[in-house]
Amino acid sequence: MFKKMLLALTLLIVAFSPLRVESETSIKGIHSQIPGHQFKFDGKTVEVIEFLSFYCDGCYDFEKSIPVIKGNFPKKIKWKTIPIYWEKGSPKPGEAYFLAEEAGKGEKMKEAIFRAHFIERKNIGDIKVLEEIGEKIGLGIDFSKKLRSGDKAKDIQKALDMAGAYGVKETPTLIIAGNIMTNLHPFGHNADAFRENVMMILRSILK
Repeated sequence: MFKKMLLALTLLIVAFSPLRVESETSIKGIHSQIPGHQFKFDGKTVEVIEFLSFYCDGCYDFEKSIPVIKGNFPKKIKWKTIPIYWEKGSPKPGEAYFLAEEAGKGEKMKEAIFRAHFIERKNIGDIKVLEEIGEKIGLGIDFSKKLRSGDKAKDIQKALDMAGAYGVKETPTLIIAGNIMTNLHPFGHNADAFRENVMMILRSILK
């Protein structure tokens, strides 16, 4: 009961918050418009770029919300995951994700890395741990070779550069329709409230 009241109060704050920014399409919800980036919407589908860190507990909490968001807008969202890492993290989990995505197993890798870190308490910066994950989800020796050789190191750097260009300061951060930014921070790291805000933004675009 308390959680429902808290969620309702948070959504009320979202609706009337001074942080709310209205664009030419009357976008609702708490967000900011990124200077120097254009709003992009073809009238059919919206691109959502998710910047995450595999070390981020907020990212892990938000993961279960993503299928809910996609399910509310079937075939209307193009979701793109961009893994980055902060100071003490390792780039290797992100490299493993990019390699798995290339093999059509990105979602399985994402789920497995989060599980290894937050549930199994393993060191996901350890290549051996990532190799074990790769083997479990059906990736072979080629995955191990590419992971050890740093085959996706440039992709990780591009991800960091991209995050910098958008002004991403924390994870998870979503970039919606090219220039609409929203993150978990205004919601006290309440993943449910953040999910509702994201859906509010998307509804106002896709109306």
